[in-house]
Amino acid sequence: MASRGQGERAGISRGLVLDAAVVLVDSVGLDGLSMRKLGAALGVEAMTLYHYVPNKAALLDGLVEWVLQHSATASALADGLSWDRMLRRYAETLRTTLLGHPGVLPLFFTRPAVTPQTLKAVENGLRVLTEAGFALPRALDMINVLSIFVVGHAMAEAGTAELSRRGDPGSAAALAQLDVSDLPLVIEAARLGQDADDQGRFLFGLDALLYGFARWHEPGKQTAHRE
Repeated sequence: MASRGQGERAGISRGLVLDAAVVLVDSVGLDGLSMRKLGAALGVEAMTLYHYVPNKAALLDGLVEWVLQHSATASALADGLSWDRMLRRYAETLRTTLLGHPGVLPLFFTRPAVTPQTLKAVENGLRVLTEAGFALPRALDMINVLSIFVVGHAMAEAGTAELSRRGDPGSAAALAQLDVSDLPLVIEAARLGQDADDQGRFLFGLDALLYGFARWHEPGKQTAHRE
């Protein structure tokens, strides 16, 4: 019988390494993440982890992969969803995952999709969109634009939640000091929107994007030159 490697003897897999890394980032943040701490969390030496993630950069790429694997492009493809329902499910689940693990959010501004599993998620989305009739370059644009919207919105939500946790009044205190005669529309808009929730704003933006994509899907639209 073939002998098992060190990671196998320890009951470790790449999936378990990434799961533990996400939990660790939730606790100590990206700056506190290290192979030594991750190994300790898993009960193994740091060297054991290098069989699954050869360096710190690969570990960070793996965290991006972990988040996208918990989004819904794969399940949407398997469920045979239409292109717009697939994108909606992807956006909603990506937001939920990011808000559940806000420590990984900065990675989405600095780490491109490079692992095979991450790129497979992109492949799934592109397949649905091109089969629906979108040109391949436009399909990629759609996924990029939607992803940037979701990540940016989640980053803003996480920042607001952090201010609230610290007891910081945020923009409410600043608005209260403004002269209504100088900024009547800004102040009235803030008053009218003070009860609006983050999810409602997110869904409004998502609906607007999907509506725009659908308009672009109309005959002749995709042949227009990019500005």
